[in-house]
Amino acid sequence: MSTAAASPRTPRSRRPEWAGRNYVLLTVAAIVTNLGTHGALIAAAFAVIQTGGDGGDVGLVAAARTLPLVLFLLIGGAVADRIPRHRVMVAANALNCLSQGAFAVLVLAGDPQLWQMMVLTALCGTGQAFFSPAAEGMLMSSVSGDQVSRAFALFRMAMHGAGIGGAALGGAMIAAVGPGWVLAIDAAAFAVAGALRAFLDVSHIREREAGGGLLADLREGWQEFIGRPWLWSIVAQFSVVVALVGAAESVYGPLVARDELGGARPWGLALAAFGVGTLSGALLMMRWKPRRMLLVGTLGVFPIALPSAALAVPLDVVGLSAAMFVSGVAIEVFGVAWMTTLHQEIPEEKLSRVAAYDWFGSTAMLPLSTALAGPAESLFGRSQALWGSAVLIVVVTALVLLVPDVRNLTRRTKEIASGPTVLAPTPLPTEPALIEPALKGPALKGPALKGPALKGPALMEPAPTAKGDADMVR
Repeated sequence: MSTAAASPRTPRSRRPEWAGRNYVLLTVAAIVTNLGTHGALIAAAFAVIQTGGDGGDVGLVAAARTLPLVLFLLIGGAVADRIPRHRVMVAANALNCLSQGAFAVLVLAGDPQLWQMMVLTALCGTGQAFFSPAAEGMLMSSVSGDQVSRAFALFRMAMHGAGIGGAALGGAMIAAVGPGWVLAIDAAAFAVAGALRAFLDVSHIREREAGGGLLADLREGWQEFIGRPWLWSIVAQFSVVVALVGAAESVYGPLVARDELGGARPWGLALAAFGVGTLSGALLMMRWKPRRMLLVGTLGVFPIALPSAALAVPLDVVGLSAAMFVSGVAIEVFGVAWMTTLHQEIPEEKLSRVAAYDWFGSTAMLPLSTALAGPAESLFGRSQALWGSAVLIVVVTALVLLVPDVRNLTRRTKEIASGPTVLAPTPLPTEPALIEPALKGPALKGPALKGPALKGPALMEPAPTAKGDADMVR
């Protein structure tokens, strides 16, 4: 009797019911990789510049990462639904570790060639293409019950926090010891995270039945995707939103800061305000569980137009930072609502394929938009291009509200038989301290906006996007 009475007071029972072993391992691994990656993204650009490269060369290296990500996402999603997801994640982390390690060696040796840097970043993007759908599916299957929104909000907050810290630490280290060591640390972070993910428990996920091959899996995932109007309409919306936010953040923002605000520092403060906004939004969503998830989330997309409008005016650093903060809060409202909806509506065995179509659709136009940002500025003028971006974000978001399921889909208070096959996570037997670091890319669901960067787990390693998904689970 005394033992039974005391058991509720043991350290294990103080852990939230939804914070099981897999959830903790995924969160800690995401913190480790996001700390490394956000510094490495800055380091890669400076590595190109230190070799005498110009802005075009930096863009080529960035494009070399994005192109294989788009090309291999759908295949990565199908693979992750055919074999154990944690094996796909570990293999992708190993590839990223090797490619970043080789990049670091080249930079430290002193004379990396542009083509070498492009090949290595392309390998990193390929790893991300296979990692992201597997990671999103694994995260979705690691939680269950009526607290999934809180779990996803905490995960996103962890990723964002690690991303902010990683960018700040990476910038300081680049100034102190150079970009090569930052790239080396990122390679080591991949190794640590891969080791953690190797211990994920997949026994609660039923084995997939033998299917008709990779193409059949892709067709099945497409049918699941296209058969849900709320799903494909929001992905179509974010194909535009992510593209516009990406162009505003990577091209127009730095130019406005240089020409109108006094340099890079005001832009850095604005990006920091966005980061604080994402943390605040995640904290809000840990407590708020709106009944009409997609309606509330979609309404949260409207403020994402504010930074483009603020740059078009342009507002001073205080006004721009305020706009960035509000958009950060808003994107987290959407991101948590989106993840919760996917968890509730998509069968577990199809999560990775659906996530792949989500990522693919949301990021496909990003390379084109960044490439066309300069010509658009020359043709229309910078202010007009930014106002056009803001208006388009508002228009496509308003159009999505015309879809009945977006307005009417509601949160279930209990799991039902026809819902996703998600079993309760295995409790973590020891190491309660592992939960404490659970705070954070993947993505433009942030301008950093989706996860894929704006939408969901900011699973992505490339710069964060507008959905909040993209860069998050990495």
